[in-house]
Amino acid sequence: MSRLAAGVVLVTVHDPDDGPRGEDVGMTATAFMSVSLDPPLVLVSLRNGSRMDDLLSEVPVWAVSVLSESQRHVAGRFAMKGRVSDRLLFADVPYTRGEESGAPLIGGALATLECRTENRVLAGDHTLVVARVLTAAFPSPQGSPLTYFKGKYRHLA
Repeated sequence: MSRLAAGVVLVTVHDPDDGPRGEDVGMTATAFMSVSLDPPLVLVSLRNGSRMDDLLSEVPVWAVSVLSESQRHVAGRFAMKGRVSDRLLFADVPYTRGEESGAPLIGGALATLECRTENRVLAGDHTLVVARVLTAAFPSPQGSPLTYFKGKYRHLA
């Protein structure tokens, strides 16, 4: 499957139960797709038992930022294994907070979505999370998408 080029997104959620002000959590994903236009549905695949899988089973509203080619550093930062706290990862990343989800929407993204989970389907070692799109915006409609192919971030020519 490494031969299948994929777009790169940052899935974000605000965990209100983590500390007095809650905590923002983010995860880089390449297994993200549109499912339906009417109603507007998307799907993200999450590793079973991952922090994001656990959070999205409890917090129904979350966000997605479709990353641009210039945001490779953001994708890499939120894909690191054994990384520092998410609070530090968001420290110098420009974002606004979604009105529906309260989750970070990354500045400079090609598109941002706020989503509400409608269904969770166990599929092998992953959970497929199907969600209704509540809001969609295009903060930076110009630019090229960040893509992932054969284990590396790539430039579309």
